[in-house]
Amino acid sequence: MHSPHDPYVRVRGAREHNLQDVNVDIPRDTLTVFTGVSGSGKSSLAFGTIYAEAQRRYFESVAPYARRLIHQVGAPAVGEITGLPPAVSLEQRRSAPGARSSVGTVTTLSNSLRMLFSRAGEYPPGAEQLDSDAFSPNTAAGACPECHGLGRIHRTDEGLLVPDPSLSIREGAIAAWPGAWQGKNLRDVLDTLGYDVDRPWRELDAKDREWILFTDEQPVVTVHPVREAGRIQRPYQGTYMSARRYVLHTFADTKSRTLRAKAERFLTSVPCPVCDGSRLRPEAMAVTFGGRTIAELAALPLSDLAEVLAGAHGGAHGGAGAEPVGGEETARVLTADLLARIGTVTELGLGYLSLDRTAPTLSSGELQRLRLATQLRSGLFGVVYVLDEPSAGLHPADTESLLGVVDRLKEAGNSVFVVEHHLDVVRRADWLVDVGPLAGEHGGRVLHSGPPEGLAEVPESATRRFLFDRDPAPVREPRTPTGWIRLTGVERHNVRGVDAAFPLGVFTAVTGVSGSGKSTLVGQVLAGVLADRQAGEETAGAAEQFCASVTGLEAVDRLVQVDQKPIGRTPRSNLATYTGLFDTVRKLFAQTGTARERGYTAGRFSFNVRGGRCETCQGEGFVSVELLFLPSTYAPCPDCHGARYNPETLEVTLHGLTIAQVLDLTVESAASFFAGTPAAERALTTLLDVGLGYLRLGQPATELSGGEAQRIKLASELQRTRRGHTLYLLDEPTTGLHPADVEVLMRQLHGLVDAGNTVVVVEHDMAVVAGADHVIDLGPGGGDRGGRIVAAGTPREVARAADSRTAPYLARALGS
Repeated sequence: MHSPHDPYVRVRGAREHNLQDVNVDIPRDTLTVFTGVSGSGKSSLAFGTIYAEAQRRYFESVAPYARRLIHQVGAPAVGEITGLPPAVSLEQRRSAPGARSSVGTVTTLSNSLRMLFSRAGEYPPGAEQLDSDAFSPNTAAGACPECHGLGRIHRTDEGLLVPDPSLSIREGAIAAWPGAWQGKNLRDVLDTLGYDVDRPWRELDAKDREWILFTDEQPVVTVHPVREAGRIQRPYQGTYMSARRYVLHTFADTKSRTLRAKAERFLTSVPCPVCDGSRLRPEAMAVTFGGRTIAELAALPLSDLAEVLAGAHGGAHGGAGAEPVGGEETARVLTADLLARIGTVTELGLGYLSLDRTAPTLSSGELQRLRLATQLRSGLFGVVYVLDEPSAGLHPADTESLLGVVDRLKEAGNSVFVVEHHLDVVRRADWLVDVGPLAGEHGGRVLHSGPPEGLAEVPESATRRFLFDRDPAPVREPRTPTGWIRLTGVERHNVRGVDAAFPLGVFTAVTGVSGSGKSTLVGQVLAGVLADRQAGEETAGAAEQFCASVTGLEAVDRLVQVDQKPIGRTPRSNLATYTGLFDTVRKLFAQTGTARERGYTAGRFSFNVRGGRCETCQGEGFVSVELLFLPSTYAPCPDCHGARYNPETLEVTLHGLTIAQVLDLTVESAASFFAGTPAAERALTTLLDVGLGYLRLGQPATELSGGEAQRIKLASELQRTRRGHTLYLLDEPTTGLHPADVEVLMRQLHGLVDAGNTVVVVEHDMAVVAGADHVIDLGPGGGDRGGRIVAAGTPREVARAADSRTAPYLARALGS
């Protein structure tokens, strides 16, 4: 028996996912880092076993009716774990936060700022004190009634709805109207109402044009369709809907992304005229602190907000005709609390963010660090924090600040367990758990558990070479560009008046601290300009308005932008469906003897349609379990146990495996299973080439990290036969990758360049940057302190740049 004060978390018989009956002891009150190649099993040990067991024990401690529901969810596959304290998980969330979620709501800093305005704000003479809810755009008490607290409203006008007034209504003058029968119906209703649908739009009476486009009336008339040969069309009751009403209704209510995108083309988003974009009621906007409204403070970068609060803290009260409702002591206490909490966020390199920055515009790394800052201020101790690659998306300069925060969590009496690939974080560990040696079924063993230096004695570890071999990689001779794309006068977000030149036919890395403008310059402006031209825009497209001039685009035949957005937002989308591999698999099953005897077509083997799927879970394999006062969770379907199909479909086998078993194969196993089937081999080979051999074919899109989703998209692109010069844009493609996997991916990307294409990556991994042909470094800081090109040239040239924050780290990677 272990003592209740056992200083170790002891795991016995862990079998979650690919873990092979793992036994491991991990000391508490340490920074323990879990390493290993992608898919080795390190996350299965840290999150799937240790954190999942801590969560299960918490659930077991709650009310009995909740415990019954918990049993449906199941426990992690582990013999026993002793010495395990309560745990807090900070994962790279895959779910997208809502539009009303912001930096302020994620960190709860908005709550403190609202309290400051409520209790210590300067109110107009005679004004009643407002509750803190009145300063929130997300409550009925605070939201502007016109825009419902969103700050913007959507409008349209005649120019947008009728782009070509020389056409008649019958010829399609009202471009915003739907096509097919629905559009014909609206024309027939107008005709019945007595409007001339055959005269050019510009010749119609202005009053008629106004009614047709903007009326809120919805008259119902009996339409007598024009008879067509061979078709009997009976009269029907038709309802009229104006073009504006149709567009706004479609934009607000449609579930179709295509229809919503089409409707958006006929709308302009403008600041709400009632609240001027502040999102709040006038009563709240009349209250100030230090002479500023809450909306003005929420729009400031956090580093600037801290300066303003510190100034107000020093006695900047008393705007004209205003008086603070609370005492000076209240203001002092609330301001001091806000400053302390903002300090933690800025320490993590996020001082460039503002409180009103919406959460969907943040990267997963930024979101995780905001939650980390919140935890640091929570004052918990005796807890295990389980962190998922906290350095993802971080410039090496910001990683140093992150390590300081992790140290403080540990000093407060907590254990910090981190799944991480960044070698600087690994080197700071007190204890190292290396899992491997390879991915999937070739991994799942603990190769080393002990102080980091002990890993030097483990030859089969893939991490060992990168941790102890400090020799810099041999530097390649940079390739010579075949041309240049030049963007002059770029103006977008914090990128102001920048001239940028991207060489063609080479590998370019774009670097800079978080918030320096990398994604704006590459992901929005360069990608947008190319996408506009590719779409055949005759005039300057939406993105070209951000540049004074653009040259060199004619040399590029195709743009491929590979981002980290999910390949699907539900468990129905997976690796096999996204790559098209599932179509081949279903056809192979439909060709088997059993399927032909029973008349099963390829559709029978889809879990997305009725017929072959399990109807209890409708082919998802999981059912939602409502936990009442806790977030709902998913449990395997009680009928198909996660197989997704009904028993009759599972009676059909291909080379001895059912369709469910094939979806459970890893890419690596599937490659040998489908050997000799060219259509399947091509997809599987490209997935192996980008280092995804460990993923299961049916792995739901919701379980994939941003880096994995990006590499799946890249693999799908590599399958295609390419013609002409392609420009590939990638956003931090090494996120979530072990250094050994980075080498595999880089071979593919450099192969694309060797084949005559151009690759541009936004990247923080200095090993990748050192191997580039050209580097563009933005900065020097984030937010308002960034947005300009600090240095550009070969890696060696940028490593010598005086005011670049990237230069010293790049110089170290180059060994200079």
